Amino acid sequence: MERWLDKVAIVTGASSGIGAATAKKLAKNGLITVGLARRNNWVDQLKAQLDSEAASRLHAFPCDISSEQQILQAFEFVEKKFGGVDILVNNAGTYEKVNLLETGNTDALRRSLDVNVLGLAICSREAFQSMKKRAVNGHIIHINSIEGHKVPFYPGANLYPASKHAVTALTETMRIQLQQGGTKIKVTSISPGFVRTPMVQLCDTYNNLQVDTMPMLEPEDIADGIVYALSTPPHVQIHELTIKPVGEMV
Repeated sequence: MERWLDKVAIVTGASSGIGAATAKKLAKNGLITVGLARRNNWVDQLKAQLDSEAASRLHAFPCDISSEQQILQAFEFVEKKFGGVDILVNNAGTYEKVNLLETGNTDALRRSLDVNVLGLAICSREAFQSMKKRAVNGHIIHINSIEGHKVPFYPGANLYPASKHAVTALTETMRIQLQQGGTKIKVTSISPGFVRTPMVQLCDTYNNLQVDTMPMLEPEDIADGIVYALSTPPHVQIHELTIKPVGEMV
């Protein structure tokens, strides 16, 4: 991680779960870390869990990833205050608890795509433009899901697996475009199984899953995977990293 010392990382959805664990981990590893979240005061509260040096490197900025305007404002803030972004962790995501075939669910379905797909694409675009302008060999990491590779057998999945399959495809589309553009910017998809976050609790009961009794990862496990991908030498790229708890059957 030495080559990333004092570089700038943006983490979306940084107020809780994987995003919060990642923001803290990157700040501890010497990166200037900007956590984007609707509840940006929650990101500020993470500083209390860090030593003074790491806390000084963690910054919060309010941003709803479903809003292009707010995304652009966040990247403008990072450019003006820190010069630009070197690492982007696209972590923000939503799991809308609706049935795909029920009526009156259009707003929930649209939000699934706005956050999980379009928001990720816009953040990636803005990060790439920042890296390209400064000739930075940066790294873009998408927090995908095992549901981005197969559709689980339960009724409440709605557009979540479809949105994560889109992330899998977008990762490869970006990789091709980065390669054809002659850059050495890396892009990595990380696909966790069940992680103990507020989102996974939405799967309980509604989908007849007893989440509390299932093998479960902790958010810090995924943050460790992100650091592993970032720690590879410049000539090594992790295309896809799947992380599952021992004993998970999904």
